[in-house]
Amino acid sequence: MELSAYWGALRRRWLWLVACILLALAAAAAFTWAATPQYSSTTRLFISTSQSDESSAYTGNLFATQRVTSYADLVTSRQLAERVAESLEGPVDPAELREQVEATVVPETVILEISATDPDPEQARDIAQVYASELADLVEELETPNGKNDAVIKATLVDDAEVSETPVSPNPVRNLALAGVLGLLLGMGLAVARELLDTSVTGSEDVAAITEAPILGNIFSDPDAKRPPSEVLATATPWAEAFRVLRTNMQYIEVDHDQKVFVVTSSLPGEGKSTTAVNLALTLTQAGHRVALIECDLRRPLIADRLGLDGAVGTTTVLIGKISVPDAMQTYADTSLDVLACGPIPPNPSELLQSHAMEKLLIDLRASYDMVVLDAPPLLPVTDAALLATRADGAVVVVRHGRTTRDQLTHAIERLTSVGSKTLGIVMNMTPAKKSGSAYGYGYGYGYAPREDTDKSPSKGKHA
Repeated sequence: MELSAYWGALRRRWLWLVACILLALAAAAAFTWAATPQYSSTTRLFISTSQSDESSAYTGNLFATQRVTSYADLVTSRQLAERVAESLEGPVDPAELREQVEATVVPETVILEISATDPDPEQARDIAQVYASELADLVEELETPNGKNDAVIKATLVDDAEVSETPVSPNPVRNLALAGVLGLLLGMGLAVARELLDTSVTGSEDVAAITEAPILGNIFSDPDAKRPPSEVLATATPWAEAFRVLRTNMQYIEVDHDQKVFVVTSSLPGEGKSTTAVNLALTLTQAGHRVALIECDLRRPLIADRLGLDGAVGTTTVLIGKISVPDAMQTYADTSLDVLACGPIPPNPSELLQSHAMEKLLIDLRASYDMVVLDAPPLLPVTDAALLATRADGAVVVVRHGRTTRDQLTHAIERLTSVGSKTLGIVMNMTPAKKSGSAYGYGYGYGYAPREDTDKSPSKGKHA
């Protein structure tokens, strides 16, 4: 992935970033609130030798510098912890004391800092102070040669431990800041990983990598789409405008044919092929074309219920010769759209769609209408749509944005190609609406968008 691809992945999944940051902040806040405050107190010891002359003092200072690291290790020793536990008031566990103290040597010095941490600030002070005192005594014992009364090295307390009023942990600002950074990194990682693992079709690049067929339209997600099609398409909405764009593009395919018959299908069920077929047929009717909408999905018919039509007669009754096409056709609402519903669901839908009766039906419809829209079954479960496309001018494949995978679309196109039918184009369905796209559609499609007058001359009212 290039840098722009990473940036695009983060933009598309910015909600993941926000969610991860909020979850991390919530976890940090809960941890900070539940954590017991810890107070720290520090004391300092100066390690020195008893040498008096200058050369001896220099040698002694080097010796003390080497020894101070060993004394830092003694702070966490079991023997010193037991001594401190005996000196402190109340029952104290030496093992816990060893975890509460820390010794640090100030770089390039002979100063040793001892820090103690405890939920009680006074107890922390007492632990640090007693540790410093006991360590001084222990150093004196260890550094006094046999038969001598004076130690070669001594530890002198230079800073007493004090009671701290401010806890060293938890630190709300630090915890929240770290949580925010970790949440951001986690969100970025998840977003990029999801992008790399996402095999769904989400844009023109994905389609171009699979087929040379053009994208004929992008149908936005719109809650108004659940309303009756005749009402929705009569309003100025992004949904209606998207189908007008699709209608315009459809007029430029198969330009040598005055009567066009095309199949509307998809890879799998649930991608919106029937809704697309209905609204496309209605939009073509609004442009003054004579349009017939034929339901050829004889397994899961939806058009009669969607349009509120009678589903008792339709394609199946026409194909078995029980009724003529003009008698089976129904006009939708107050439009000029002729609809041939499914009729009774047959036990052998594939045989009916591949019959000579179906071939004759398409010939008759082509002679009677400018546009014939065939709502066909999905391509992958059955071969009906591919075979229908061989008798039509081609197929329009509906792809659901973010749901149809690249493999599914590839196999669907291959199924059309394998029987010699043509893929006329792709319709991207359920595309996320963009504010800029909507504004452009309304401003450009329904009049000039408002703009500031920059020209104060009398000719400012003329359009360029």
